Amino acid sequence: MFMREAIKEAKNAENLNEVPIGAVIVLDGKIISRGFNLRESEQNAVAHAELLAIERACEKMGTWRLEEAVLYVTLEPCPMCSGAILLSRIKKVVYGAPDPKAGCAGTLMNLLQDERFNHQCEVTSGVLQKECSDMLSLFFRRIREKKKAEKRKNE
Repeated sequence: MFMREAIKEAKNAENLNEVPIGAVIVLDGKIISRGFNLRESEQNAVAHAELLAIERACEKMGTWRLEEAVLYVTLEPCPMCSGAILLSRIKKVVYGAPDPKAGCAGTLMNLLQDERFNHQCEVTSGVLQKECSDMLSLFFRRIREKKKAEKRKNE
């Protein structure tokens, strides 16, 4: 299952102390690119898993049009990533966990299927949702615990 591959990418991010978000892009049943969150490592606000995967897919395919591709991502795309998904003409997005703070594939809004744009894509949500959500929750819980421990240590 391709979402499992996206989860592997998320774990690569987590190993670098990045927020564990991973993505793969599939064309004709094969993974053509991968990406994981690198915002902290690169100190780059746009180093999201989806954008990195889209960039690599475009390079590999030699075109910006990914019209038959499917993007699998562990977290619902944000507004920026949703825009890139539309602009690259990705056919379908499959995501794991909803994002109540920035989700633009149905949670806060649904940019990916807004008929006012010249492209829309299919959306499937909740694939391996518990595993994707738990990975994120555990990551942020560890960060909060670490901050509390540091605070106690410095008091």
